[in-house]
Amino acid sequence: MKSQKMYQSQLKPDSNLHPRDFSWPFWPAVPLYPYGRRRTLRKEVVKDTIWTFDQLQGIFYVIVPIRMTVVKLEAGGMLVYAPVAPTPECVRLVRELEAEHGDVKYIILPTISGIEHKVFVGPFARRFPQAQVFVAPSQWSFPLNLPLSWLGFPRGRTQILPEDSTKAPFADQFNYRILGPIDLKTGKFAEVVLFHKRSRTLLVTDSVVSVTDKPPAILQLEPYPLLFHAKENSFDVIEDSEANRCKGWQRITLFAFYFRPKVLETIGWGKVIRDAFKSPDHSKKAYFGLFPFKWQKNWQQSFDALRGNGRLLVAPILQTLILNRAPRETLDWADEVANWDFQRIVPCHFDSPIDANPHQFRQAFGFLEKNPSTGRSQALPEDDFELLREIDKSLNKSRIVPPAKDKV
Repeated sequence: MKSQKMYQSQLKPDSNLHPRDFSWPFWPAVPLYPYGRRRTLRKEVVKDTIWTFDQLQGIFYVIVPIRMTVVKLEAGGMLVYAPVAPTPECVRLVRELEAEHGDVKYIILPTISGIEHKVFVGPFARRFPQAQVFVAPSQWSFPLNLPLSWLGFPRGRTQILPEDSTKAPFADQFNYRILGPIDLKTGKFAEVVLFHKRSRTLLVTDSVVSVTDKPPAILQLEPYPLLFHAKENSFDVIEDSEANRCKGWQRITLFAFYFRPKVLETIGWGKVIRDAFKSPDHSKKAYFGLFPFKWQKNWQQSFDALRGNGRLLVAPILQTLILNRAPRETLDWADEVANWDFQRIVPCHFDSPIDANPHQFRQAFGFLEKNPSTGRSQALPEDDFELLREIDKSLNKSRIVPPAKDKV
């Protein structure tokens, strides 16, 4: 009972905040949960040097953190890597740092295909008009390839990151390497990883992640999505407890990485609708009782294999649909990044910060090698890739994407 009360207390709003502090009016541009109401959590990673700003996003309550990182510059001022939605709460938290450490001087967009990152850059830059905006090379948009200014990037202070990192205005404090662009026919993939020399911290977007067995703090603020995915069927009424929050998070993680892992069965819509009428919760919040999932009893084993005790890994979708289109280029890039002496990694999603070294980073890309010299701890259960393999096969058959290349 004590645990239940503790978790329920986290649902209470901060009395000093108003719902408009979380407002994000441009959510229709990328209509992802939580739509027009986004909370922000700030965390100090390195004292007086690096801070992360977590929000969340997802579909059908499959929600994961999306993260911005702020780094203090030695001469004063700050650099922002991968902005999130500039809600009043988020902007206030940045202003608090500005008051102590100086203005935001640089804003970095480290990706070319991640619309969930790209959509925030223009609005964020407008809140910090003194900042210079740097974007990864080879930017593109769909269905028309429009100029950056047409996409909301501020005219006159938006620049392409130089291919040579020594030519960037912050080169004395940061190194960076650009992966790609990898041609996917219908688009391109690229990522810029940034190394802060003084703190020995590597900032990445999507290339590597780590998974915790407990839900991140940002998800604990409004735990209903966790409890929704802890259900076994539409009839379940789930108690708000630590165990159920963890259960929901672990299942969300399997959804996010595999879309449909082997341990998940989908239920026919006829039964789903019949069960919905009998569900004790017909509310809009509960999707009117619709619950088209059935988890096998051994689902926990699939999660444990994915997590691998918190090791670094490349997300299955990147392994199956993107990086295997350019294995040699990816491994060369990973080798270059592994030459830096970092001791922690801050990704834009899932766990952060991660205590990790260059060897562990390089090891995560062993799936691209025929005989990986760095070990095979990265290997994930092949059965869970079934849906991703089917998607890959369908895209190849339709010639929507180029075929995967052989391992190196």
